[in-house]
Amino acid sequence: MAVAKVIEVTAGSKKGLEDAIEQGLSKASDTLENVEGAWIQDIKVSCKNGKISEWRVNMKVTFVLK
Repeated sequence: MAVAKVIEVTAGSKKGLEDAIEQGLSKASDTLENVEGAWIQDIKVSCKNGKISEWRVNMKVTFVLK
């Protein structure tokens, strides 16, 4: 039987939404083992002069405990 834990991670990117998600998962994988996936809970953008300057995501990352 597998047991998993969920943590909340916030990440941002000036490139785009997908890059923000990848940055968050990459950083989480640097410190956690057995990362299984993530649920994107919130998406937010920062704007300058009417254009998106940064994408931000709040996600719940799931990893399996040993």
